[in-house]
Amino acid sequence: MNTQGQEQSKYSRDWSWPFWPALPLYPYGQRRTIRREIVKDTIWTFEQVQGILYTIVPIRMTVIKLQAGGLLVYAPVAPTRECVRLVKELAIKHGEVKYILLPTSSGLEHKIFVGPFAKKFPQALVYVAPHQWSFPFNLPLSWFGFPQKRTFVLPEDSDQAPFGNEFNYTILDINLGRGSFVEVALLHKASGYLLVTDTIVSIPENPPEILHLYPEPLLFHARENAQQPLEDNEFNRRQGWQRIAIFATYFRPSAVEISSLQAMWKAAKTAPDRSAKVYFGFYPFRWQDNWQSTFAALHGQGRPFVAPILQILILPQAPQQVLAWAETIANWDFQHIISCHFDAPIHTNGNQFRQAFSFLEKYPQYNHDKPLLEADLQFIKNLEADLLRRGIATPAKEKV
Repeated sequence: MNTQGQEQSKYSRDWSWPFWPALPLYPYGQRRTIRREIVKDTIWTFEQVQGILYTIVPIRMTVIKLQAGGLLVYAPVAPTRECVRLVKELAIKHGEVKYILLPTSSGLEHKIFVGPFAKKFPQALVYVAPHQWSFPFNLPLSWFGFPQKRTFVLPEDSDQAPFGNEFNYTILDINLGRGSFVEVALLHKASGYLLVTDTIVSIPENPPEILHLYPEPLLFHARENAQQPLEDNEFNRRQGWQRIAIFATYFRPSAVEISSLQAMWKAAKTAPDRSAKVYFGFYPFRWQDNWQSTFAALHGQGRPFVAPILQILILPQAPQQVLAWAETIANWDFQHIISCHFDAPIHTNGNQFRQAFSFLEKYPQYNHDKPLLEADLQFIKNLEADLLRRGIATPAKEKV
């Protein structure tokens, strides 16, 4: 093997994630990691990508240095050799990983990594959000590799946690019948950074840095039809990202039509490129000319908002509870949010955070000047109606 081949092989081992069949999401068995220093010698994010086929978004772990030495890890990502090495570089300088937090109850895209990550740091205590469950099979945490002797449920009162002197946290815990939606919002008091998992997101105009390591999805979605080749340039990467963000947020946005199977097959047979990287010529999308308007409303100049799937299906199950949780957080002193997906850090404040939940109010205290487009929410609303007819979902509670 030549030197270049040896180097590529080394990198492939560095990025390898052999447990991907347990949750077969793109990029499957090869996961790159980017570490970013957010606050000097205090807060770092570790980003990978994750998604369905070519609809990919960042997934993010946050590491915070403790005042007494050591590290706290919020929402681990896949512990590849590269990822573990980057964490251990911090541990050499700032102390070992002391605490690992799983801040959600059912999200497999976060839970699946905690056990393997904890195995790499055997001195760390693992704290999990309450009411853990999994779908379609409700498996015990030990089946996910969680270390039984050092895994604990987060106390309801953050003052009772061993790291409570440096952090505030508050737990949103919504009973959905078959399980719970749980999210732990964690405030690092010294830096004024708030960590959340899924409730708050912000969509950047340009592709996040980690996505530039996976250009094929960006270039695939930048095209108008199967006849166009993948052309790598800044414009196409940006356009591909914006369309990916629309899909990932709305699932079936108003600005796109899905071609019939017959039309897809016909176009695929005449596509100039029918390799695996373009799904053998299959390209099912037809974008309308006004798709940029959909993205502009989604981007909203970077404002924080609640993802539509939560706005429509989950949080309306307990509006008073959610608003009380949001009010608690809004009264904390923070200037930035680090979310586990899409953009981070989000430069914001308590009022803007609280405003993001105004959809739960009959008479909103905060007027949202950059709302999502109603037409783009329709698919998820139709999904809700179907789940209600089937008895799978329960009706939303009355707005507060």
